[in-house]
Amino acid sequence: MCVLFTGSSDVTTVFVQKGKNLHLDVNKPVVIPENGEFRWTINNSLNVVRLSPDKTTRISDSYKGRVEFSVQNHSLLLKNVQHSDSGDYTALITGDKNQPVAEYKVIIQDPVSPVQLSVNSVSNSRESCNLTVTCSTEDSLISSTFRCDNQTCNQEGGEQSEVTTSGSSLRVYLLNDFIICNHSNQVSWTRDMKEIQHFCSLTAGSQSISLCLVKTVVFSVGLIIMVSAVISVHLMERLKKQE
Repeated sequence: MCVLFTGSSDVTTVFVQKGKNLHLDVNKPVVIPENGEFRWTINNSLNVVRLSPDKTTRISDSYKGRVEFSVQNHSLLLKNVQHSDSGDYTALITGDKNQPVAEYKVIIQDPVSPVQLSVNSVSNSRESCNLTVTCSTEDSLISSTFRCDNQTCNQEGGEQSEVTTSGSSLRVYLLNDFIICNHSNQVSWTRDMKEIQHFCSLTAGSQSISLCLVKTVVFSVGLIIMVSAVISVHLMERLKKQE
């Protein structure tokens, strides 16, 4: 996965997941002078690839087998990136003076670790239900409390979030009838969730009571109609006999 962020300058920030491929484009016209070259460099010091006016391509020894370069559009593909590949990548034309035509700040990130949502305590009463949960990863955790009544559920203090020691984001929040625990960075995400009804009987209980009440009312009305019909028929027969 590769995520691009364009800042206010000409430098574009690129986040790439470790082990994935990095693709960098050149969106400006490239004209190589007779005494110059086109180059992709990293940190303004190490040449990754060099292209001469006669279309001869030279890839640095440390990148051979990992780099694909397009002579047609001057794009760079770096395979199986590692943390050591993080840095500032510049496409430039050399000659009487160096002319940058593309600049990228590349940041390699690990995929985030799995996340776990645990319910620590449940407090049920006739009027409300309180749940305290913990959203945790291998190096960070946050806790939050949810309060529910027969109508709605609310998260005390609103959505809880923090930046972990590894620089990722850990969040716990309420979405419809679910508590969501989300762990993410710019290249990956994982999540765990739990349905509130499994722990709070208020909603399920009120629905059951309502359904039972509806059935009782329908049955009672039907019974009244049937009894009224029988009485009406009986009265009509008696009236006919009296005539």
